[in-house]
Amino acid sequence: MLLIFGLLLIGILCLYLGAEGLIKGASSLALRFGVPPLIIGLTVVAFGTSSPELVISIKTNLAHQGSIAIGNVIGSNIFNIAVILGLTALITPISVKRQLVRLDTPIMLFATLMFVLMFRDFQISQPEAVVFFIGIIAYICGNYLLAKKHIRNDIEAEIEGSVPKPTRNLFFDISFIIVGLLLLVLGSRTFVKGAIELAIRLNVSEAVIGLTIVALGTSLPELATSVVAAIKKQPEIAIGNIIGSNIFNLLCIIGVTGLLAPISGLGIKSFDVLIMVMISVVIYPIMITGLKINRIEGLFLLLMYGGYIYKLWP
Repeated sequence: MLLIFGLLLIGILCLYLGAEGLIKGASSLALRFGVPPLIIGLTVVAFGTSSPELVISIKTNLAHQGSIAIGNVIGSNIFNIAVILGLTALITPISVKRQLVRLDTPIMLFATLMFVLMFRDFQISQPEAVVFFIGIIAYICGNYLLAKKHIRNDIEAEIEGSVPKPTRNLFFDISFIIVGLLLLVLGSRTFVKGAIELAIRLNVSEAVIGLTIVALGTSLPELATSVVAAIKKQPEIAIGNIIGSNIFNLLCIIGVTGLLAPISGLGIKSFDVLIMVMISVVIYPIMITGLKINRIEGLFLLLMYGGYIYKLWP
C-alpha cells in the first residue's frame, strides 16, 4: 500500500510541475511572438491549469478505461464546488462577482445539462465531442470579446497578472514546454498506475477511483490555491477559478478526449451524474443570495460531499 501511495504522490507532483512548466514556456513563447497577455491569460494559462485532468483523461480513454476519464471530470466538478468552495467559505465568506451570476455560472449549468443529454447512453461519441469542443472555443472567444469590450482595468490586470513573465530566450521557452509535456506524460502514467493498483487492492471499480482519487489528485492545485487565497482574505479568486475550471472540464476535456476516441463510461452510474447536476444547481441560489457564500453554506456543501462519498464507497 505504501508503494501505491508513493506512486500517487509522485504522479501528482509531476503533473503539477509539468503544468507549471508548460504554462511558463507557452506563455513566454506567446509573448515573444506578440500575443497580448489578455489572450494568453484566457487561453494558455486556462488550458495549462487544466492540463493534468486533460492528460489523464486522454491517457485512460485511449487505454479503454473511459470510466476513469469520465469519472475524473464528474468527480472533479463535484469536488471543486462541494469541497474547494465549501472549505474556502468555511475559512472566510466568499464575495461573488455579478459576472459569475449573470454569465459564467449559467454557462456552467448549460454545459452540465448538455453533458447529461449527451451522456444519457453512458457514452460520448466523436460527433458529440465535436459539440463540446466547439463550445469551449466559443466560450474562450466570447470571454475575450467581452473582456475587450466591458472589462475594467483592475480585472484586466488580474487576468494578465496570471501570465508568467517571459524567460531569457527562446531556448528556455522550448525547454519549459518540452519538460512540462514530459512531466505531464510521466505524471499521468504514474498516477493512473497507482490509482488502478489502489482500485484492485480495495476491490472497487475504476469508475469509483476516477470519481474520487483521480478527481482529488487532479484538483489538488486548485484546492491549495483556493485555501491560500482564503487565508489571505482573497476568497473571491477561488470561486472564479472553480466555475471556470468546471466549464473547462466539461467542454474542453470531454471535447478533446472524445475527439481522439469515443468515450465509454459504462462504469459510471446515473447517481454520480445526478450528484454533479445537483451540486452545480444548488450553488447558483447560494451565490445569488446576497452575492456571498457564507460559512454555514460552506459547511452545507462539505456535508453534501461527505454524504456522497459515504454512499459511493462500499
